[in-house]
Amino acid sequence: MERRKMLADLLRASARSAAIRGGVQLHGALLKLGFGSDTMLSNNLVDMYAKCGKLDMACEVFDRMPERNVVSWTALMVGFLQQGDARECLRLFGAMWRLSEAAPNEFTLSATLKACGMVGDTGAGVCVHGGCVRMGFEGHGVIANSLVLLYSKSGRVSDARRVFDGAAFRNLVAWNAMISGYAHAGHGRDALLIFREMQQRRDKEDGQPDEFTFASLLKACSTLGAAREGAQVHAAMAIRGVSTASNAILTGALLDVYVKCRCLPAAMQMFDRLGKKNAIQWTTVIIGHAQEGQVKEALELFGRFWSSGVRADGHIMSSVVGVFADFALMEQGRQVHCYTVKDPTGQDVLVANSLVDMYLKCGLSDEAERRFRETVARNVVSWTTMINGLGKHGHGHEAIDMFEEMRAESVEPDEVAYLALLSACSHSGLVEECRQYFSIIRQDRRLGLRAEHYACMVDLLGRAGELGEAKDLIATMPMAPTVGVWQTLLGACRVHKNVAVGREVGDTLLAMDGDNPANYVMLSNIFAEAREWRECQRVRDTMRRRGLKKQGGCSWVEVGKETHFFYGGGDDVHPRFADLRRMLCDVERRMRELLGYIPGAVTGDGTQLHDVDEESRAESLRVHSERLAVGLWLLHHHEHDHCEGEGKEEVIRVYKNLRVCGDCHEFFKGLSSVVGRALVVRDANRFHRFQDGACSCKDYW
Repeated sequence: MERRKMLADLLRASARSAAIRGGVQLHGALLKLGFGSDTMLSNNLVDMYAKCGKLDMACEVFDRMPERNVVSWTALMVGFLQQGDARECLRLFGAMWRLSEAAPNEFTLSATLKACGMVGDTGAGVCVHGGCVRMGFEGHGVIANSLVLLYSKSGRVSDARRVFDGAAFRNLVAWNAMISGYAHAGHGRDALLIFREMQQRRDKEDGQPDEFTFASLLKACSTLGAAREGAQVHAAMAIRGVSTASNAILTGALLDVYVKCRCLPAAMQMFDRLGKKNAIQWTTVIIGHAQEGQVKEALELFGRFWSSGVRADGHIMSSVVGVFADFALMEQGRQVHCYTVKDPTGQDVLVANSLVDMYLKCGLSDEAERRFRETVARNVVSWTTMINGLGKHGHGHEAIDMFEEMRAESVEPDEVAYLALLSACSHSGLVEECRQYFSIIRQDRRLGLRAEHYACMVDLLGRAGELGEAKDLIATMPMAPTVGVWQTLLGACRVHKNVAVGREVGDTLLAMDGDNPANYVMLSNIFAEAREWRECQRVRDTMRRRGLKKQGGCSWVEVGKETHFFYGGGDDVHPRFADLRRMLCDVERRMRELLGYIPGAVTGDGTQLHDVDEESRAESLRVHSERLAVGLWLLHHHEHDHCEGEGKEEVIRVYKNLRVCGDCHEFFKGLSSVVGRALVVRDANRFHRFQDGACSCKDYW
């Protein structure tokens, strides 16, 4: 008996330290001593081999056992679970249930519940939960922990909380599972509240937070955009000596909090202190600066990232390309494209889709289609990206052809693909085609009809001047009309100068979304264009009283492989401001002489007031950001095109964060005729191609 006990103790020690060599020697010794059929020692062997990662040896010992008890089955199940093979763990549980007389204990059931969570089979977990209740194991701590983990990971946080509240004793694993469940389900406030409860009960229960607790709390703060709470969590980590230096997950979570809470100085302070930076950390700060409009800083960071030698995976490359797409940074996007050609990430469909999107948002639809055709494993997102991009360019018929080609290749369109198609039809004024596809969506119950689909139809009817029919359609919507739907109808009222409907829709919109300055600006523009100055001033006074300000316009243009940014409201900080202003005045003079252009005759942005003289009005329009960007392009090419007509085929490309104003739209039409060049402007709604005095949007945008 002494030898048997000694061998058992030594095997347990080998299992704890994963000392496989010593364990194999002990295996040989117990066979020589005649303990090969001993159930307890065989269980120790299974456990030792499993914890050392030698599952084949563990299975061999298990299969040769003449008798197996619950410990035998559980040891092998836990071994497979610890090595990440949850399905084999579940298979063994099923075999135990069918073939063995041994009844599962709390550890067997706990392992099974964890395996259900790992494979995402919540239904099987619920069945096992029922078995736990019938066998009286629900109150055991390991079972409660496993149930909380199972339900929280599957998003069933209310079920997780029910089990958590019913547990007799909650250890750190249970607290962490509950906090993590709330954080990842988007219930950040509940995650913070349960952490407070954990702190209040830490004397009675095992409630000292660890790095997993803090990672979940930071996730919660990031979701909420709670900068103050995030800083408090950071301070608590420092007080408890939890270092981020060697923990990439915590570092990433902290950076994410500061970036999403728009605390970029704090994020950069922490980022710069990092010795070794990984790709996720680089991407977080790059995207953070881009989202704040600090594109120059984002580009500088990308340059540092590029030269750091840190390898990026497909997800990260896709995120970086997405930044370049949003800001139409063509040169940088092409550099990344070149990189992906030589790197395995180029085979990732996520990266390929992002590159297609980038080229489309830069106005290069031909290059986008070329990259699309080169993509081997195209998915529904690939097709949707192309359909949406073609629609933004006003190529409605091409978008329909692409949609039908997708269906011919047996790629099933989802509701997002149909939304892209309806939008494309709407931008091109394809009334009958849009009605036809909208009818298909309404009849196909597999597709989730959204308010956005109705917004496309409202936009189409508005374009056709059918405002009454558009209102009737909104009244029949099976869901409550969203802000976007009403904004679409209000935009149609502006174009068709329908003040009566515009006033009604505007009142509804302000009641729903009274903190959005864009709604006040749009409604006041309708009154201004109808010369109802009293109503226009009333709306603007309401906006001012609420402390709302119109979002600032920003336009950018790429000149000489360098991106230049201009901001609305008289941005005179550019070193060549005086020169480009003279260039714009010269073009404006030629347009007056040749086309009879009058500045401010068409507005649509609400900046023109009825008591402003013509010259002051013209001067205020000259400093619109999109006009300054075009002026710089003209100035640069005037100085570098030495021969008459040289480079005339090159297209002027300008990008703006907001909708292009009515007068600038009219100005660009005239400019394309006077200078003999095509001009492409991407605004918040679509692409406008100005050529020979006309625009591809047909003056509806």
